[in-house]
Amino acid sequence: MTARRRAPTGRGDVVYPAYWLAAALLIGVTLLGVPLDQPAAMGVATIVFIGGGLPHGAYDIALLRRSVALDRLGMVLAVGGYVAIALLMVFLWMSMPLVALILFLAAAAVHFGEDWPMLQEPLLRVAAGAAVIAAATIGHPAEVAALFVAMSDPRAAVIAQVITAAAPVALLVTAIGIALAWREGSLSWATAMTLCLVLLVVLPPVMGFALFFAFLHSPRHLAQARARLHDMTLARWVGTGALLSSLAILGWLGLRTMAPAHLDPIVVAQAFQLLASVAVPHLLLSRWIERRLACAPHLPPADDASVSNDAPRDRGPF
Repeated sequence: MTARRRAPTGRGDVVYPAYWLAAALLIGVTLLGVPLDQPAAMGVATIVFIGGGLPHGAYDIALLRRSVALDRLGMVLAVGGYVAIALLMVFLWMSMPLVALILFLAAAAVHFGEDWPMLQEPLLRVAAGAAVIAAATIGHPAEVAALFVAMSDPRAAVIAQVITAAAPVALLVTAIGIALAWREGSLSWATAMTLCLVLLVVLPPVMGFALFFAFLHSPRHLAQARARLHDMTLARWVGTGALLSSLAILGWLGLRTMAPAHLDPIVVAQAFQLLASVAVPHLLLSRWIERRLACAPHLPPADDASVSNDAPRDRGPF
């Protein structure tokens, strides 16, 4: 039998103080009776999950450059392919939004499942990744269905019903993952994820997702990318994340302006559509990089922050 893997540094056993502060704030305002499902609150949550979540995919090209030697033409082709996949997702939102929604939910489950390395079977990791969506659907089925419909079309309400039916299995698998994490010493991760799932059930869906995505999921992936790109200066690191995230937002707004009739005007729905458009190429490239690193032990691992004498110096994202 294969030994269980403890969550690696920067992925499963690191929880940053900002998460506990954000969770405490949400619990406090909920106990005080502050309505969190109003447009203003939803707008703040949308800004938080876009601003806090988009940057963790902004270093994909820099990580690609670090993991494989590419000449200028190869880099242009890689960047072009990345952008083409993102544009394909935008096209799907405009022409086949239901297909785009299904792809988004599947990609989210797979990507969030990467936070559960203590679960050996890939299907179990996907189920645990889907628990984030399932918990929100159990707590607020009508709101989640309405969001799915706003993102695609009225048939999307059926998807919310399917997720609700599958939610007990996803949450049971997640409970097993939490128990394994606790037994293996990842106490902070186990506690944080348990609290997060409870809040996903209790809080409005967008608010709960913002807590998970911007304060629990994204920071660990950013830490992993930072460790691999340890020789990138802090100024260039921050600039790369801000620049590429801003370009993604501006590109989406430009496409939205050119095709206003095909995209829902609700800001929250558009934010999730934007997230989906960049999530699919991010998932594909990140999984390829993981396989590349697994096959190349001489490359620095995610939690190795040491700088070797022959490590390439800061060359920026491109």
